[in-house]
Amino acid sequence: MTGRRDSGGAAVGENVKVGDELPELTIPVTRTLIVSGAIASRDYQDVHHDAVAAREKGSPDIFMNILTTNGLVGRYITDHFGPGTILRKVAIRLGAPNYPGDTMVLTGSVEEVDGDTATVRVVGANAIGKHVTGTVTVTVPGEAIPVPVPVPDGPSAGGAA
Repeated sequence: MTGRRDSGGAAVGENVKVGDELPELTIPVTRTLIVSGAIASRDYQDVHHDAVAAREKGSPDIFMNILTTNGLVGRYITDHFGPGTILRKVAIRLGAPNYPGDTMVLTGSVEEVDGDTATVRVVGANAIGKHVTGTVTVTVPGEAIPVPVPVPDGPSAGGAA
């Protein structure tokens, strides 16, 4: 691995070293983000969309589900390393809840590099503490991964007959 990338982002190898810090990503935690993340991940637990039900269960408001958090952690890593990044393993643990009106700040540091693969420690903190902690193991190929584009056949494909 030469550390070269054709698809943008940070290459692993020569360019990424143990101890490197990823830039922060600040995410405003809105009611819309919480509800849409729960719906998108098919998590219909009422504590993620119904403030009255959440309060009845002891929470001050609705809160973000783990699947939304997992997606945001993945986005944080792929935004940094580029679109060809392959997430090999995401191991996270939730802590302080993300409530509407919070701001979550994701930070990361490279813990291990092995060829074109790196392990990044990720922390996402809000005003009340660490919302998420964990590691992400990622492979960043040296060259862009080609994305196959389907080619329609025949006149129904929009071309001239």
